Amino acid sequence: MIDTHVHFNSKGLSSEWRAALDRAERAGVEACVVVGYDLPSSARGVELAETDPRLWATVGIHPHDAASWNDEALGKLRAWLSHPRVVALGEIGLDFYRDLSPRSDQYRAFSAQLALARELGSTVILHCREAYDECLDVLEAEAGDLTVILHCFLGDRAQAERAWAHGWYLGVDGPVTYKKNDDLREIVATCPSELLLLETDAPWLSPEPFRGKFPNEPARLEQIRQRVAEVRNTTVSAIDALTTKNALRAFPKLRL
Repeated sequence: MIDTHVHFNSKGLSSEWRAALDRAERAGVEACVVVGYDLPSSARGVELAETDPRLWATVGIHPHDAASWNDEALGKLRAWLSHPRVVALGEIGLDFYRDLSPRSDQYRAFSAQLALARELGSTVILHCREAYDECLDVLEAEAGDLTVILHCFLGDRAQAERAWAHGWYLGVDGPVTYKKNDDLREIVATCPSELLLLETDAPWLSPEPFRGKFPNEPARLEQIRQRVAEVRNTTVSAIDALTTKNALRAFPKLRL
C-alpha cells in the first residue's frame, strides 16, 4: 500500500513521525507522500523525504494560505518541484467552508499554481471543501492534460463523474468507513478501477473504529483499504495491488 496523502509535517505527527512510519510499514504501507500546504510545511516535507527512503513530498499553497501567494512562493515551488523526491504540486484548490483567505485570493493562487503545474508537467493534488463545482470549473478550464488527484473526495456522484470523465483520481480516506456515508461508499464502489487511490490525511480523519481520535496515522490505511475492498466486493490484496499501481502511475517520480 501507498498512503498518498499524509502530514508528517504537521502537528500530531511531526514529533514522532519515524515511529508512526515504522508502525505503518508493519501494517503493509510501503511508502507515504508527505503533502505540503504552505511554504514551511513544504520545506519540511522535502527535508523528511530526503531523510527516509519511504517518504516522498509534495509542495504547494493551500487555499487557507492563498492570501500569502506572491512571487517568492512561486519561485520556491518551482525550485522544489525539480527535486527528485518531490512528486506533485499540492495541496491546492478552493475552500469555501472556512474561507480563511478571501475567495479572490483563493482563485488567484489556484490558477497560478495550475499554470506552474502545466509549465513543469507536475501532478496536482486538489483540496476542495464546499466548492466542488467551482473547483471542477477551474480544472476543466485550466488543467489541460495534467494528472489531478481529488484529495479526500467528498463530492456527489455528478461531481465524481465529471472527474472521471477527465481521468482524474479520487483519493479515499477515513470517511469511507463512517456509518452515514453510504453515498460516498456507492461512489467508491463504482469508481473506475484505474482512478482509485488510498490516503489517510493523517493526523486528521481517523477511520472507524478510531473516529474522533487524534492523531490519525498511516498505519490506519489498513482499515480504509478493508472497507474499500468490502464495498467493491473484492479482496484486500486486490485493493493493495490496484491502488499501489495507480499511485505509481499518478506519481511518476515515486519508486518503491
